[in-house]
Amino acid sequence: MIINPQTLRGIYMGFNTLFNKAFEGVTPMYTEVAMVTPSTTAAETYAWLGDIPGMREWIGDREIQNLTASGYTIRNKPFELTFGVDRDDVEDDKIGLYNPSVENLAQAAAAHPDKLIFELLKNGFSELCYDGKAFFAADHQVGGKSFSNKGTAKLTLDAYVAARTAMMSMTNSKGEPLGLVPDKLVVPPALEKNARDILVADYINGTRNTMQGTAKPVVVPRLAGKDSAWYLLCTTRPIKPLIYQQRKKAKFVSLTSENDANVFMKKQFLYGVDCRGNAGFGFWQMAYGSDGSADS
Repeated sequence: MIINPQTLRGIYMGFNTLFNKAFEGVTPMYTEVAMVTPSTTAAETYAWLGDIPGMREWIGDREIQNLTASGYTIRNKPFELTFGVDRDDVEDDKIGLYNPSVENLAQAAAAHPDKLIFELLKNGFSELCYDGKAFFAADHQVGGKSFSNKGTAKLTLDAYVAARTAMMSMTNSKGEPLGLVPDKLVVPPALEKNARDILVADYINGTRNTMQGTAKPVVVPRLAGKDSAWYLLCTTRPIKPLIYQQRKKAKFVSLTSENDANVFMKKQFLYGVDCRGNAGFGFWQMAYGSDGSADS
């Protein structure tokens, strides 16, 4: 194959088409538990994170709710993945050998938000959220009252019921119920059977399962490593418990000019993908996590 700008352009177009097809073929999991927020700067501050106000009877003047209670900031980070194509392979018309590399590139880019979101969830017992406490903590403060969204019980039917009750009993600073109903039980692969027994099985130990269908089991391979921890989330509101902040969508790029250093010095044409963004916590009230360190 003769290498010229037209040839290189054709290779790029073929790779780009393959990349887009593979990218669109991936169904990421993060959208089940996280809201996607656009970003236009290096960082975004979520001042509205704080109390969750409710409607009130209009008596007298309007009551302005405090939407500047938080200085929680998510800073965008750049990410990339790149591979090289040897010039000799282009000359020898062996471009097809690199198709799996392009597809892998696309799949990695499409699943990248999953990595950010579920690593964050896994670290929720230590990483801080908008109120300065760990996302999963026993002493969150709202209106002078302490609330816990952290447990230590292993995943059992009783532990699930207790977590569900705790979330549904949350109130705002005025003591009004938040009306949160958890709908996702997120677990690592090691707890898939426990989750399905609790939420899918008709009977548990010969007794009709009254919790059947109260939430959807979501099994996340990326949560492996903390095999005892489990998470109950409310994802039915416009605001979700986790945030994926998108500054720049994943884009397929190349560096293939004859004058580029990588081509001149190493006879390598470079193809890759890059994006910018990050993940952060939303309302801790919408999540309950147990590290599974205790039997009950």
